[in-house]
Amino acid sequence: MAPEMINKNRMMVFKNKGKDQDEMRRRRNEVTVELRKNKREETLQKKRNVPVTDSTDEDDIDKQLARTNLEELVRKAGSLEPLVQIQAVQSARKLLSSDRNPPIDPLIESGILPILVKCLEQNNNPSLQFEAAWALTNIASGTSAQTNAVVQAGAVPLFLQLLLSSQQNVCEQAVWALGNIIGDGPRLRDYVIQLGVVPPLLTFIKPDIPLTFLRNVTWVIVNLCRNKDPPPPLETIHEILPALKVLIHHMDMNILVDTVWALSYLTDGGNDQIQIVIDSGVVPYLVPLLAHKEVKVQTAALRAVGNIVTGTDEQTQVVLNCNALSHLPHLLKHSKEKICKEAVWFLSNITAGNQQQVQAVIDAGLLPLIIRNLSKGEFQTQKEAAWAISNLTISGNMEQVAQLVKEGVVGPFCDLLSCKDNQVVQVVLDGIHNMLKLAGTQVEVVANMIEECFGLDKIEALQAHENVDIYKLAYDIIEQYFSDDADDTNLGPPITEEGYDFDPPITAPIEGFKF
Repeated sequence: MAPEMINKNRMMVFKNKGKDQDEMRRRRNEVTVELRKNKREETLQKKRNVPVTDSTDEDDIDKQLARTNLEELVRKAGSLEPLVQIQAVQSARKLLSSDRNPPIDPLIESGILPILVKCLEQNNNPSLQFEAAWALTNIASGTSAQTNAVVQAGAVPLFLQLLLSSQQNVCEQAVWALGNIIGDGPRLRDYVIQLGVVPPLLTFIKPDIPLTFLRNVTWVIVNLCRNKDPPPPLETIHEILPALKVLIHHMDMNILVDTVWALSYLTDGGNDQIQIVIDSGVVPYLVPLLAHKEVKVQTAALRAVGNIVTGTDEQTQVVLNCNALSHLPHLLKHSKEKICKEAVWFLSNITAGNQQQVQAVIDAGLLPLIIRNLSKGEFQTQKEAAWAISNLTISGNMEQVAQLVKEGVVGPFCDLLSCKDNQVVQVVLDGIHNMLKLAGTQVEVVANMIEECFGLDKIEALQAHENVDIYKLAYDIIEQYFSDDADDTNLGPPITEEGYDFDPPITAPIEGFKF
């Protein structure tokens, strides 16, 4: 067998190196779902255009709809008489602009869609274009079927033409409509991209653009960046990033929050996309937002930089080089539990890195704060802390793991062995096993710590666990470190033909932890 294969096998036996980086570095599948259930108003995928002054209550709309003869409305909307036509289109728009339950389906069934789309072509009548675009925007804000009805009626190429209109309100309404269509999902997003939405959209990002218009443009950019199955085309990501690099300096809170969420979506698509974002040069502007006074900005920034550190060690280092860890003490003690949880998740991906990165976490004084969240956080936060600790016992060297033990991790770590989450139990058992393996001559001290906090009782009970991996791991720990007939050879690292099988990077003395 080749020497490198022998060494790799030893590493897997000794320090759990059998775990690959995908296991240790974790992207947020479950948390992403949870977070998107709690969408803020600014990043809703679809938005209706409901004017404050024109708003009517549901009863009024029902009465108005009952009084409206839809057949007559459609006939008038198609009239050659300009005044009759615009009044009919405006009536349809008002019905669709109700606060609640707009009659989208009755209007689609009435056959008005082709007429509204035809109105978009009336370049000599911007008021009619505006009213028709507004009505179509609100139809496209509905269900996927309703949005698709607007697309099937041929509206998208005409909305793209309206982006070039000399009338700003027409341009803005076209942007809004396209945002709703793009927000329906990756299929329509890519269809609108293929028709060329990105270049004209980005031309609106200029100093003299009104704030409300720029907010809408930024929201459309968020929708362009959203969705991973499939992600946006790479060419589109390259086109959008310079705009995000400009918008990240904007003083408006809505625009800043949406910009950072757009970056978080782009960094949530694998290492290649992470690298594109890094290469754009935006990371040095992103990391300081972890200290922003607005919680919405902090939340989005933490997600974005957290996604970057799910990548390679080199990609992770880019974030660390921007002094990211200096912001973590505040985030780990944040009054919002969601931020504490995300901050610990962020660190769990740093402790999955190389030993220099592990040392950076230690040097920043973050171990006590991770342990505090392990001990006092809500369960989801404790779960993230368990990953951070376990990853450190895999990636860290002997001295680094000894520091973890000295900080008092054993008690709160063992407490989690009683939880009902099998993944957490396995992560904790892995961590305990690694601590014992690395303890060397101090293994008895660590074993006593485990026993004193009732960890041994919990590990013994887990030998009867229904999960095969859990009971095997529990059995191995008991057999190797707590059995009466355990050999002295079990008290240190495994012995091979060439002596103690420490990983080459470990420089701590063979005798074990230094307390």
